Amino acid sequence: MPAWERTLALLVVAQFSSALGFSIIFPFLPLYLKELGSSTNLSIEILSGLVFSVQAVTMTIASPFWGAVADRYGRKLMVVRAGCGGAVVILLMGFVQTAEQLIFLRAVQGLITGVISASSALAAAVTPRERTGYAMGLLQLGLWCGVSTGPLVGGVLSDLFGFRATFVVTSILLLLSGLSVWFGVQEPFERSEQVQPGRFGFLEDWRRILSNPQLDFTLLLRFLSAVGRSALEPVLPLFVLSLATGPARVATSTGVVVGAASAASTVTSVYLGRLGDRTGHARVALACGIGAAVSYVSIILVGNLWQLLVLYALTGACVGGLLPSLSAMLAENSQRGDEGCVYGIDNSVTSAGRTVGPMLGAACALWFSPRAAFVLTGLIFAASSLLAALTVCRSSPPRPLDRSPVVSGRS
Repeated sequence: MPAWERTLALLVVAQFSSALGFSIIFPFLPLYLKELGSSTNLSIEILSGLVFSVQAVTMTIASPFWGAVADRYGRKLMVVRAGCGGAVVILLMGFVQTAEQLIFLRAVQGLITGVISASSALAAAVTPRERTGYAMGLLQLGLWCGVSTGPLVGGVLSDLFGFRATFVVTSILLLLSGLSVWFGVQEPFERSEQVQPGRFGFLEDWRRILSNPQLDFTLLLRFLSAVGRSALEPVLPLFVLSLATGPARVATSTGVVVGAASAASTVTSVYLGRLGDRTGHARVALACGIGAAVSYVSIILVGNLWQLLVLYALTGACVGGLLPSLSAMLAENSQRGDEGCVYGIDNSVTSAGRTVGPMLGAACALWFSPRAAFVLTGLIFAASSLLAALTVCRSSPPRPLDRSPVVSGRS
């Protein structure tokens, strides 16, 4: 097995562990806020929007700096930092007493974590460019396997043992994720000649990378995708509550719905990632964006949990193909040695989208209804599909897939 494939395999395992840990707590965060209570008497809709958005705000600020540090000192170090640092912060969340304390720790989490972007940068640095879609699809496979399992595990744990116990489990999983990369991954790191070594070289690196119009266009697609995916985070548990016959197992029901979507993403991610290597990743992104828009809008017609489960799984299948395609487009439009900075900026852009998305979804649910938030999400994905169509029109035919043996990649 080539060195890049061994590294990729370990990153997939680490991605699974961290995704499993984070997704254990995601489905019931609004319910945990409701149990904690507010010291400022804010509404549950506003608190739910804040608990998702504040982490994205701080990650938007911190990610470009962590990405630039990765290009100077190694991407492996950033994966370890995100996993082990996140373990400490998540553990503290299990001991908070008010909703405001939880929101504060979510802000700290955004400054420290970022496993997905760090793993993507390391994978892109060591993987041959003609196999990038395959590599990003495998990372998404690990991500979605964890995300599909975590909500169900978190729902069951929270219903049986309470919300606080799930934070301890998440902390352990994140710690194991960081340590596995530290001891298992050997990174063939070499600093690129284009990377400025000075203290203020970050600005020059960002300016050089953002001067690429194709890369800017891909980042815009990433932003819209992040807004659409995160708009429903504060709304979905409350929507499930409105459909459920009783509130006793709402956390488990929410976990099943989110897990079904993630399982569907798991099935499509690798196949559509490899399909993008052959036919063009922009074409795959266009088809998946259209499918996601139709599926999200259709959810306004559901009348029970089974209907929601089926349609939400369809949205997951479409998103499972969209995300690795956009990640591969980032690698296609960037230069070797810039992976840390590129995926750091990407994480900042997607975090900005996840800042806007929950607040938009919460405001839409508060002013109109939870069902209106699904229409909003569908419209966002429809807009991203239009932009992807422009990319398809301007893109050149994809290169033939090189099947020749590859020695280890270099960053």
